[in-house]
Amino acid sequence: MVWIKSDNQTNGGWEAMRLYTRTGDKGKTSIIGGRVDKDDIRVEAYGTVDEVNCFVGQVITELDHEIFKDVLADLEKIQHELFDCGGDLANVSDKVEHKLEKEAIDYLEKKIDEYIQEAPELERFILPGGTKPAASIHIARTVTRRAERLVVSLMKTGEKTPELALKYLNRLSDYFFALARVVNYRLNVKDVEYVRSAKVFRDGKRKDEK
Repeated sequence: MVWIKSDNQTNGGWEAMRLYTRTGDKGKTSIIGGRVDKDDIRVEAYGTVDEVNCFVGQVITELDHEIFKDVLADLEKIQHELFDCGGDLANVSDKVEHKLEKEAIDYLEKKIDEYIQEAPELERFILPGGTKPAASIHIARTVTRRAERLVVSLMKTGEKTPELALKYLNRLSDYFFALARVVNYRLNVKDVEYVRSAKVFRDGKRKDEK
């Protein structure tokens, strides 16, 4: 039970609100514009976006506030954008007003390019890990990829799907990869290359990228 501010002057203008509603006890959940099964692909998609957000919160607690002041500001921005992304995915209303904006993608691309320049040159695949926050960032990266795949599956159903959400998740996973490398670099921990990897990167980017 939580307390919320209200116009009711009983209890000093505060009233109790229950965290549970019992409306989902039969396997249904509410989305913006309707109700669906809790294992609906749409729920899986925005639920996985919520997972990503939780891992970002974990990363924030693991980063040094002096060394990573710039990163922490970006991660808080990303947490708000992930809420926007999840809300857009949960919206099937006829009057769809998406919150996620293209600026978010442009900003991620800018930061990716900056991080590629900051971290040591990369030629081969690396093993996830190094430092604790970098390891957490790699988890966020892989969960973001899962969210992206689920959005693709949602699009294939023909249901309303915000294309910007798909693009955002794609860039975000790349951002997390670049960020994990920068975190290790700033903490003076070298990334470990996958020993059987061919040279797959050029100028920090995949050779097959155009």
